[in-house]
Parts: sequence; C-alpha cells; structure tokens
Amino acid sequence: MPINKIRKPAVAGMFYPSNPEKLKREIDLLLEVSQSDLKPHGLLGIISPHAGYIYSGRTAAYGFNLLKEKNFNTVIIISPSHREYFPGVSVYDGLGIETPLGIVDIDEKVSDRLAEKSKVIFRGSAGQENEHAVEVQVPFLQAVLKNFRIVPVVMGDQGKMFVDDLAEKLSEVADENTLIVASSDLSHYYTESTSDIMDSIVENRLRAFDIAGLEEDFNSGRCEACGAGPILALLKCAWILNKRKAYILHRNNSGETSGDYMKVVGYLSAAVCG
Repeated sequence: MPINKIRKPAVAGMFYPSNPEKLKREIDLLLEVSQSDLKPHGLLGIISPHAGYIYSGRTAAYGFNLLKEKNFNTVIIISPSHREYFPGVSVYDGLGIETPLGIVDIDEKVSDRLAEKSKVIFRGSAGQENEHAVEVQVPFLQAVLKNFRIVPVVMGDQGKMFVDDLAEKLSEVADENTLIVASSDLSHYYTESTSDIMDSIVENRLRAFDIAGLEEDFNSGRCEACGAGPILALLKCAWILNKRKAYILHRNNSGETSGDYMKVVGYLSAAVCG
C-alpha cells in the first residue's frame, strides 16, 4: 500500500493510548466491565460515542461487545465533521486507516457504491484526516472483529437532504455482513440535571423508534447530538430495510470521570436491529 494513501492516527496518545500493548489492555478491560445480556437479531448498526476512552470508552464498549463472534465483512463508520465544514458527505478515498493496533483496509467496492450517482456523497479526504469521531471507533473494531474492511464516512453537512440521501444509499449497500456505526456524543456542557433531561429525550425516542420525533427534537434544540445526522441516517436506513428496533445499552456522562457535574457531555450506546 502506498504510505501516502494510509490515514495515520491523529488522536492516539490523546483520546486513547498510543502504545499498542496499553491500548489493547485498556480495550480488553473496558469490554470486560461492559457486558450486556442483549442478543440482538438482525443487527444492522450501533450508536457509539466518540470522546476519549477515559470518558466514553465504557459506554462504547457495550456496543462493541455485541460484535464478538460475529462476521461482519464491512463496517461503515459515519461521523460528523468536527473541524471542517463542507457541503456534502465524504467517503474516504485512501486505502486504509492506521491505528496503534495496525492498518484496516478500506472497502473500495462499498465506498464506490455509496458515492455512485449521488449529488451529495463523494469519494475524497474532506473532513477525514483529523476526524477523531471515526478514528476512536477503529481500535474497538480491531479488538472484536476479524477480516473486516471499513468505510469511513464524514458528514460535512447534516441537513435533511444529506441525511436522507445517505440513508437511501446505505440501504442499497448494507447486507447481513455489513455493520453501520453512527458515531455521536449527546448534549454538550450543560449541568448534569439539564443534560439528563435532554439525553433522556434521545433515549426515549430511540426506544420508541420514533425517527420523526427525534428529528424534530434535534431541529428544535430540545435535545442535542453532534452526530445527529449519522444517528438519523442509520435509523432511516434501518426503516427502509424494515429493521425497526433500537435497544439502549448504556448511557452516562463525562462527570462520572471528571467529577465536574456543572458542564458535562452525554454519551449513549444503542443497537439498531430487526
């Protein structure tokens, strides 16, 4: 693989350990303490937070634990763009993503199919090189899956047109060997009590699989998610594919780690399945 086409780690040593042995130990511990009794049928995707592992790693691990002993050939990771605005949805055009645990190849075929004949989805590097919301999911995937490829998708604009187009394209490429990861945190920098009110709205809408209600709540500001677009794209794709169940696996906030309950960030993991 040409080295210039491999996306290098951007947040190793900040969001998670840069040492491979330490990273593996930390992930193994997070998975060990985040067991769920849920055995979802027809798993299509998970909603997973993307903060530093010390804050949201345990919540994320609940979702990744569901993937053990499963054979997903392709994992499509959808994230918001935190550092760069662009009008569209970027599907990474490199050959792989590197983490301290090694390189994961890009699924070129699925990447091309996502962008094919779309006016808003394109192959490129816009929003990709420094986006932590994609990167932090990859080491977890490396720990629980074998022989898989990834499709990193970054939403430069999370407006309805972009969400709906992405959902439609996802429904065309997803099969029983495909997993979709919607990368998102929830409310940002409210008191714990306010954060809990806002994040419980997201939780309840997901439990009811009320996509329209959740979209309206995001648009009105009743609740927040930096990855509202990825979450809605996953849910709308699931609806198209007649998979209409969502299970909440875990929800918490950054105050449990930092001790600061005046300005917390909310985290949630959920499974979307048939």
